[in-house]
Amino acid sequence: MSLHCQLILVLFIAVASATNPGVKVKLTEKGLEYGRQLGMASIQQKLKTIKVPDISGKERVPPIGKVEYSLSHMQIVKLGLPKSAVDLVPGTGIKLSISNAYISLHGNWRVKYLRIIKDSGSFDLNVNGLTITSSLAIKSDETGRPTVSSVSCVATVGSVSIKFHGGASWLYNLFKNFIDKALRNALQKQICPLVADAVNELNPHLKTLNVLAKVDQYAEIEYSMVSSPTVSKSSIDLNLKGEFYNIGKHQEAPFSPTAFSLPPQNDDMLYMGMSAYSVNSAAFVYNKAGALSLYITDDMIPQSSPIRLNTRTFGTFIPEISKRFPGLMMKLLVQTVKTPVITFQPNNATTQASCTVTAYAIQPNSTLSPLFILNLETSVSAQVFISGMRVAGAVSLNKMDLTLRTSYVGEFKVRSLDNILQMVLKVVVIPKLNVQLAKGYPLPAIGKMKLVKTQLKVLKDYMLIGTDVQFTG
Repeated sequence: MSLHCQLILVLFIAVASATNPGVKVKLTEKGLEYGRQLGMASIQQKLKTIKVPDISGKERVPPIGKVEYSLSHMQIVKLGLPKSAVDLVPGTGIKLSISNAYISLHGNWRVKYLRIIKDSGSFDLNVNGLTITSSLAIKSDETGRPTVSSVSCVATVGSVSIKFHGGASWLYNLFKNFIDKALRNALQKQICPLVADAVNELNPHLKTLNVLAKVDQYAEIEYSMVSSPTVSKSSIDLNLKGEFYNIGKHQEAPFSPTAFSLPPQNDDMLYMGMSAYSVNSAAFVYNKAGALSLYITDDMIPQSSPIRLNTRTFGTFIPEISKRFPGLMMKLLVQTVKTPVITFQPNNATTQASCTVTAYAIQPNSTLSPLFILNLETSVSAQVFISGMRVAGAVSLNKMDLTLRTSYVGEFKVRSLDNILQMVLKVVVIPKLNVQLAKGYPLPAIGKMKLVKTQLKVLKDYMLIGTDVQFTG
């Protein structure tokens, strides 16, 4: 990561929505402090590129008269930023403060006086008490990604001391006040532009924000920045869109996000609230794409199971099946009839799904003969967890309810099929669903971002992720 990682953290959360967001993020003072530690090394490297121009002039020095002098080849040999701070300015942005900084330079001097006498040597320049104060503004670009700029900067040099070595260095000591002033001005003019350059160099990294993150062949999730962040005394809070879409076709979900607020916690660097709206928009997308359907055949049932998908097994409960379709294998189609609904309550994530189960007999020529259609109402509980930079999960069956929708084989007791359908859900449907859920969906991220010591809690209407952050590379 190149410079100002604290700003990357800040700008990572600089996303808000004019309506209620699907995702909220909060950067705490602990996160800012981590960023400050990373960022100061980068700022220090930038300031080491200061180029002090050669200085030359003429001064009248009694009793010698006019003296021509030059200072050249000045190079920084040491630079330190022992004290720095990043402060939040409520309603405005960020203030970067550096104090008690110092710079040591080495260079050459040359002098000519009495028209014919020339001499030269070296000198050491020490700048102490250097202070830099810069105000930073955070905005959104046309792609919904954050940008940062330095809107004001003040650099002040506390003191400058010069020590000349060799030759007629005593001459410089006679008019070093003039030289002090020239060097002070030269340094002060360069510091703020370098700070501004350092801030601007952050923007290419910010463009790595995954404002549109692909999930799989069906869906992508949008994390675009739609307004400026809210800056308080203790945190920067933002709202992200956090909505799933079909790939290449952004149709808004037919429901709106409800308002929620992050708790006043500050122990971790970063908090993310992922609302039920976000995952419900995912359910809308997958249902619309036809991805929430599954054909089930006998080879998907464990060999050890006495229950088989054939007309003999089902004929035990529905005699008309074995009478009209003897000795045939069967196929089940399970599919949703409307978008599943996910709800978040404290320590509990639940999904309600309305499905149909269509049973077919497979004829010798592979054509399908419909047998019956059942209404299937299911409730599943979800365990949600963080895997790398993705939110993942797994579900287990709470309950199911079967009713008859259509029968092509006469009347029968639907309850007699409860055990069969429950087995099918537990050993086929849910395991296949969990394979997909384990892949998860990506969280918003910038660059090579890693979550550390991450915890996830399910609260009312949203999941709360508390985490520390590391940047690598």
